[in-house]
Amino acid sequence: MEAMVPYLLALLFLPLSLSFIFFLRKHDSNGKKLPPGTSGWPLLGENMEFAFLGPQKFIKDRMEKYSPEVFQTSIMGEKMAFFCGAQGNKFLFSSENKLLTSWWPQSMKKALLFPEFVESSLKEVTALKRNFLHDILKPEALKQYIPLMDAMAREHLDENWVSNGVVKVFPLSKKYTFDLACRLFMSMVDPEEISRLADPFTLVTNGMFSMPIDLPGTAYNRAIKGGKMVRDELMRIITQRRKELMENQETAGRDLLSKMLLVTDEDGQLMSEMEISNNIIGMLVASFETTSSAVTSVLKYLAELPHVYDEVYKEQMAIAKSKGAEELLTWEDIEKMKYSWNAARESLRLTPPAQGSFRETVTDFTYAGFTIPKGWKTFWSVHSTHKNPKYFSDPEKFDPSRFEGSGPAPFTFVPFGGGPRMCPGKEYARLEVLVFMHNVVKRFKLEKDIPDEKIVFHASPVPTHGLPVRLLPHGN
Repeated sequence: MEAMVPYLLALLFLPLSLSFIFFLRKHDSNGKKLPPGTSGWPLLGENMEFAFLGPQKFIKDRMEKYSPEVFQTSIMGEKMAFFCGAQGNKFLFSSENKLLTSWWPQSMKKALLFPEFVESSLKEVTALKRNFLHDILKPEALKQYIPLMDAMAREHLDENWVSNGVVKVFPLSKKYTFDLACRLFMSMVDPEEISRLADPFTLVTNGMFSMPIDLPGTAYNRAIKGGKMVRDELMRIITQRRKELMENQETAGRDLLSKMLLVTDEDGQLMSEMEISNNIIGMLVASFETTSSAVTSVLKYLAELPHVYDEVYKEQMAIAKSKGAEELLTWEDIEKMKYSWNAARESLRLTPPAQGSFRETVTDFTYAGFTIPKGWKTFWSVHSTHKNPKYFSDPEKFDPSRFEGSGPAPFTFVPFGGGPRMCPGKEYARLEVLVFMHNVVKRFKLEKDIPDEKIVFHASPVPTHGLPVRLLPHGN
C-alpha cells in the first residue's frame, strides 16, 4: 500500500499542477495578460497539431476555442501570437517598423540564406534596395516580359503536354515557373545549368519549414545541404556576370541580375554578391513553390468546374482570335482577361499558395486587451479570413463574381500580404498565371484523373498525386 502513495499523490496534484501551468501561460511573471491559447508540448510545442490538422483547421479551431482576434501557440520552438481576422491583418500590416520587425524561422534562414548576411543585415535592408525590388517587379517594368512568358509557355506545352494524354500538373508547373524565372532573372536557358539550381531547390523547399533538427536523414539536414548547393551555384553565376559587366561596360542591364549588379545606394555603393544572392533566392522560392502552386490550383478548379472553364475559354479565345497565329501576347491582351483573373483570384482565396508571414515584436504592446511581449513572434494568416463566412458568404463556393466591382472588403483577401511588405512579386505572379491559363485553355479541356485527390500542406498546398489531368483537345 505504501508503494502506491507516490502515485496517488501524483494523481491528486496533477489537476492542481495543470491549473497552475495554465495560469502561468495566461499571465507572465509581470502579471501581463497574455493572449489565450496553449504552448503545447515541451520542445515540440504545437508543431505536430499544426502539421496533422493543416493550417486552415488549426487556425479555425483555435479561433473558436480561444479568441477570434488573437491566440498564442508555440511553433518551430518560438512563442507566437496568431493575429486573426481583417483587423488583425490590418494591425500587423500597419505596424511594420513600429512594433514589429522582419523575422524568418531558423529552418528557412539556415537553409536558404547566407548566415553572416542574415545576422548582420536582414533587419537593416535599406529603403533604396527594398524599393528597387518593387521597381523591377512593378507592371511598367514587367510589360516587356509578357511576349517571352507567352513564347516559353507555348514551348513548354509543346514539349511536355501535347504528346501526352494525361499529365501531372504540379511538377510540370514547377518546371515551367522555375525555367521562366531562371530565364527572366538570369538569362539562363541551358537545361543542365537550370537543373543545378532546381534539384537542390527541391530539397530546400521540402525542409525549410521543418523542425530545425540538423541530424542526418532529416528534412532540415537535407534542406541545409541543398541550400549550400544553391548558394554556391548562384555565387558562381553572380561573380561571372559581374566580371562580364565590368569587361563590357553594360549600363542598361539585360535581366534582373544585371540590374541588381548595377544598382547603387545614395553613397554610390553596389549591392554585395550575398545581398544579390539572397534576393534572387527569395524570388526563385516564390517561383518554385508558391507560383507553381497557384497555377496548379487554378487548373484544378478549371478541371472541376466546367461552367467556369467555359467562361475562361470564351474570354481567352476572343483574345486569341484577335491575333495572328504566331503573334505573342501583349500587356493590352492581359488587361482584357478580367473574368480569367477573377477566377484566378477566387482560386487564390480558396487555395492560397502562401500561408502568411512571420514578424518579431520589438517592444511590448497591447492588442484586443492582451499584451504581446517583446521578443514574441507574430503570424498573420490567409486562413483567418479567406474562408470566414463573416467576410465571404458561402465561403466554400467557387464564385469569381466576388471580385467584380470593388471586390472583397479591405484586409480580407490577402494572398499577397499587405502593407509595406506586400509581396513585390504580386504582378509577376498575375502575369505568369494568366499567360499560362491562356495557353492551356486555348489548347485543351481538362478532366481530373483522380476526382477525389487530396491536398496536403508543405510550404504550399500540394495535390498528393501531383494533380494528374486528362487532356482533351478541342473538337474531341
